Amino acid sequence: MITPQLVVHHDKELMAQAAAARLITKIVDAQASRGYASVVLTGGRNGNGLLAALAAAPARDAIDWGRLDLWWGDERFLPEGDPERNVTQAREALLDSVPVDPKRVHAMPASDGPWGTDVDAAASAYAEELARAAVPENHGSVPTFDVLMLGVGPDTHVASLFPELPAVRETERMVVGVHGAPKPPPTRVTLTLPAIRAAREVWLLAAGEDKARAAAIALSGAGEIQAPAAGARGRSRTLWLLDAAAASQLPRSLYPPASP
Repeated sequence: MITPQLVVHHDKELMAQAAAARLITKIVDAQASRGYASVVLTGGRNGNGLLAALAAAPARDAIDWGRLDLWWGDERFLPEGDPERNVTQAREALLDSVPVDPKRVHAMPASDGPWGTDVDAAASAYAEELARAAVPENHGSVPTFDVLMLGVGPDTHVASLFPELPAVRETERMVVGVHGAPKPPPTRVTLTLPAIRAAREVWLLAAGEDKARAAAIALSGAGEIQAPAAGARGRSRTLWLLDAAAASQLPRSLYPPASP
């Protein structure tokens, strides 16, 4: 298993700006070597902060936005256009201001979509969409994402994989419906750990004092059922991007900061 790498920034604003610059470089490099890039976005304050920083970065124009596939790690199962949906927030923060190809923006289904309020059917449909995008060299039923980003919750949840709930225990399906999530809304769609681990790189974002305990637990050998963030890892790299507040409870001798 690849040891997680840590980068600790002074504050959340610097973290967002640095993460955006890092993401631009990854996308441009992938497009140069393969012709396209594939990224999984995350919501929440840190995910949206990164997208806003990316929108404000002059270097964003180095990206060929028409050759970028965008996916989501999870979604609140709400009607299309609801302000609480991750895709709605991503459009406001970034996507409406860049020339993305709408066909390559793979939003998770809404609760007023073709599957109505059947979240499990919606999850299966997203799994099928991922499978159609996979190519033989991916060796699986999801694409090998270049970067998959995850926000870390105060309870160590990532995507909509919450401690001890059925979704975090899933080992076969790539996407599942979530019932009874401990934070609203209770019904969600999420990638599972097997899908997350298909990514070349997994980036976990944590900023703020309320994330300090979660980061310390996940990085101190906790099990993934009790601390889902501990089970999120990439094929070639697992990168934790934190601000100083979120890193404040880490054992520094074991996980020394690797950034300014």
